[in-house]
Order: sequence, then structure tokens, then C-alpha cells
Amino acid sequence: MSIWFNKSITVAELQALSKGTMGEHIGIEFTEIGENFLKAKMPVDHRTKQPYGLLHGGASASLAETMGSVASALVIDNTVSICVGLEINANHIRGVKEGFVYGTAIPLHIGSSTHVWEIKIYSEQEKLVCVSRLTVSILKKKA
Repeated sequence: MSIWFNKSITVAELQALSKGTMGEHIGIEFTEIGENFLKAKMPVDHRTKQPYGLLHGGASASLAETMGSVASALVIDNTVSICVGLEINANHIRGVKEGFVYGTAIPLHIGSSTHVWEIKIYSEQEKLVCVSRLTVSILKKKA
């Protein structure tokens, strides 16, 4: 059973939401929407590397926060609520020097006032790169 408020949302519509955001700037692309997960990829290039030539931990955190925040926005009724990041952590497991990394966001908790997402990021070789947890606050829109 799908957790999404709009059950007919498409990857193309998700990608359109990224226009003019940091996600677009660093090359995040949504790739799949499942019944209870969201997938995206991000390049490991001049925009996302640190001086040693490895994927920057902040880029991994940006991918995780983008995925979890978008996933929360897809769960709620955006006509009455908004969602904002409350806390994020990231454990960087392995370095990546090139190619793409791939993330999957799954819900650990979907409540009326908070959501908690687990985001795992993998290399092209399917090696775990980063594990992140994002807590999102659900707020009522002001009239």
C-alpha cells in the first residue's frame, strides 16, 4: 500500500520540483518512486568532491536531506501542512572518487507531527557509502 498522498506522482514531476534548488545545483536526480521508498542518484564530480578527490560528506548529507525532505513532502497534504528538516546525521562508511552514488529513503516513522527517514547511499559497485537518518517536523500552514 502506497504511503504517498498523491498516489499518481511521477519521477518527472519530482525532478521538476528541484528546479532552482541545491539539489539541481549538485546534480541530484530522482530515479524511482516505490510504494514506500524514494530513490535518487548524485554524481561524484567537481560539485560534490572535497579536496582529496573523494565524495564530500556534506554532499552525501545533502543527498540524504533532499531525499528525506521530498519524501515527507510527498506523504503530507501540502495544502494544509509543510515539512522542514529538524535533525540529520550521517555516518560516512566508504569513500567514492568518481561516477555516481545512489540513495534510497525509507520511512522509519510517519507520524502526524514528525517523520523519521533512513537514507542509505551506495556506490556504483553497490558498496555502502553512507547511512543517514533525517527527522522532519510537520507544521500546519499559517493562514
